[in-house]
Amino acid sequence: MTENITMFETERSRLFALSYRMLGERAAAEDVVQEVWLRFSAANTSELDNPAAWLRRVATNIAIDALRSARARRESYVGPWLPEPLISETQAPADHAFELAQECELALLWAMERLAPTERAAFVLREAFDADYADIAVTLGRSEVACRQMVSRAHKRLQSSGPRFDVPRAEAAAALERFFFAAAHDHDTALRLLAEDAIAISDGGAKVRAARRPLYGPAEIMQVLSAVMQKERNVPNISFEMIQANGTPAIARFKDGVLETLTLVVPNLAGQVHWIYIMRNPDKLANSNA
Repeated sequence: MTENITMFETERSRLFALSYRMLGERAAAEDVVQEVWLRFSAANTSELDNPAAWLRRVATNIAIDALRSARARRESYVGPWLPEPLISETQAPADHAFELAQECELALLWAMERLAPTERAAFVLREAFDADYADIAVTLGRSEVACRQMVSRAHKRLQSSGPRFDVPRAEAAAALERFFFAAAHDHDTALRLLAEDAIAISDGGAKVRAARRPLYGPAEIMQVLSAVMQKERNVPNISFEMIQANGTPAIARFKDGVLETLTLVVPNLAGQVHWIYIMRNPDKLANSNA
């Protein structure tokens, strides 16, 4: 039993990171890891040639089932659904599992919602965990050829329909600061800083006020942002702080010391703001800290 615990603890960080990339929710990822432990502790591990590979296979398939159930629930979610952020203060240390999960940008997590669960699993295993196609095939019960095709399709879909991934932190921070300073003080400049195909998505989870649909284009985005900023000008006990959300610079808005809104942007190759993520759901924000 001690041997099993040691093996599981060695793999726990990777299992959590894999599950979070599949589900985009911290609590759901933790549930997957717990279920894997229950199955592992009940298994005859002496018969396993590669316990670590077994753990990853089990975690992947539990996460696939969980994602299918989650998508059914998300269809009735009020307003846009956004993946749950993993937040850390710039100087705050995080545990290894949290750090591994944070490596997946929120823009990528959002874009991966377009992938079928099995396709998403193949992409995550290959790109995030460098699994070879033989292992992916065993995990998913597909041929190696089919797994190669799934990963290739996932790449094409993500590159053609999603925002940029792996934007350097300095570039993301500069775009965020430029845009929000302009949004607060210079409407015309803010319009110019937005890409023509810009999209802003806010998640309030029907618990707080947020746009019930994505906002498209500079005019619509600025119309809503300007109205919100105008209403908030005289609200007392508001403070802002630059923090890290999934490794990306983000602006945190606090009311009476409680995190109320988290915003980050993704610039396009020209430096214009292409994608805006606004998390307001208090449940997701409360569950997001390291």
